[in-house]
Amino acid sequence: MQNKTAKKLLGFLGVGLFWLCLWQLAYYAVGRDLLLASPFAVLKKLTDFVREKEFWLTVGSSFGRIMAGFVLGLIFGIVLAVLSARWELMYKILQLPMSIIKATPVASFVILALVWISGRRLSTFISFIMVLPMVWNGVYTGISCADIKLLEAAKTFRLSKLQTAEAVYLPAVMPHLLSASRIALGFAWKSGIAGEVIAIPKHSIGSQLYNAKVYLETDELFAWTAVVVILSVTIEKLFSAVIRKAVGKWGGENG
Repeated sequence: MQNKTAKKLLGFLGVGLFWLCLWQLAYYAVGRDLLLASPFAVLKKLTDFVREKEFWLTVGSSFGRIMAGFVLGLIFGIVLAVLSARWELMYKILQLPMSIIKATPVASFVILALVWISGRRLSTFISFIMVLPMVWNGVYTGISCADIKLLEAAKTFRLSKLQTAEAVYLPAVMPHLLSASRIALGFAWKSGIAGEVIAIPKHSIGSQLYNAKVYLETDELFAWTAVVVILSVTIEKLFSAVIRKAVGKWGGENG
């Protein structure tokens, strides 16, 4: 087991080193710091960032707003999916707007939302609106896939609605919900940052990216991009670990 983990780690480091070398070669080929920052310059900028209180305030603010949108989308998505499964009319009413949301570019939502919502709350709204249809569709699909024979058995044994939900619906829904949530989390983070870049709220990663671009601070632009990538990957990995544990608990497949 330890050898397998060590090989996996070495493989990951080797791939990372390969791309860093390729990045350095590209930097030499371009020959202009204004167009492409070197890995060392970006690493130095990241090191400078973590020493500043303002950096942690910025990351914490963006993280809090985006995760608030994700949680709201998760809650509303589950509730609306349950109502849609209960009443067919509700499903027909919600199907069109959910499809429109999924098909509309994030930038369009950001520009429209800026008319009614302040820049500080925009990333929360955009994250919410991106998460909602994914969770709604996942939960509705899970409920629709519930085993009919198990439902009949629950009816035969006169289980209550709560007992039926726990014994039949929850195991059917859980893999779909958690898989949809994992994908939605990535979309929430990316769309939330995109919203911040356009709205430019105070103490946000998006505003830092925008300012770095405006003032042609290429190393800072790459550094903030690296922060977004690192946070996104870390959050997704942690959430995936929770997914595997939760899906395993309810007898589903690994997400």
